[in-house]
Amino acid sequence: MTTLFIIDDHPLVADGVTTMLKSESNMSVIGVAKTGKEALSFLASSTPDIILLDINLPDIDGLELCERIKALKLNSQILILTSINDFAIISQALSKGANGYLLKDMERKELLEAIDTVLDRKIYVSNAANEKLLAQYQNKAKDKPQSIVLTRREKEILGLLDKGMNGPQIAEHLFISAYTVETHRKNLMQKLNATNTQMLLKMAREFHFLT
Repeated sequence: MTTLFIIDDHPLVADGVTTMLKSESNMSVIGVAKTGKEALSFLASSTPDIILLDINLPDIDGLELCERIKALKLNSQILILTSINDFAIISQALSKGANGYLLKDMERKELLEAIDTVLDRKIYVSNAANEKLLAQYQNKAKDKPQSIVLTRREKEILGLLDKGMNGPQIAEHLFISAYTVETHRKNLMQKLNATNTQMLLKMAREFHFLT
């Protein structure tokens, strides 16, 4: 029996995946978490074969959560399940240990293919996301600038930094850890090629992330 665990704050996603798999007698959804905290609590005592992980969660960025789950050294394969089809996000997900990348408009056939692929310890990238990767590499070869995409949480933190809040203040405001805030700040600095917060805010305005 292949067991699946879904981490997504939208109940319809879990319902949709369960419906897709209802005719598969060898697969079962054994749990659903709406937050990163709930997910880590569940994984403290359970090891599902497949983890379907959304990027946008209310408390912890999905990419950071992916990294934290990998640090637990579970024998679980992580499939990112998201609506974001962006080169930078796909690359970050794979670099943080994700075993695959699926888009939420997938068909049942693709979901099953992705599960089988990662269970064989191979990387799976959905057809649409793979096209994005190929297109971006082609653009890079032509020296075209890459687009920068920020997650919902990164945009929130960027806005609070612009208001003059520091890390601990942002953590308290968003009910997340200071470590999480610092991780997002570092990711933002990397994406916008900034070396400090002042430069980060300057670059954010140039790219119209701040007005």
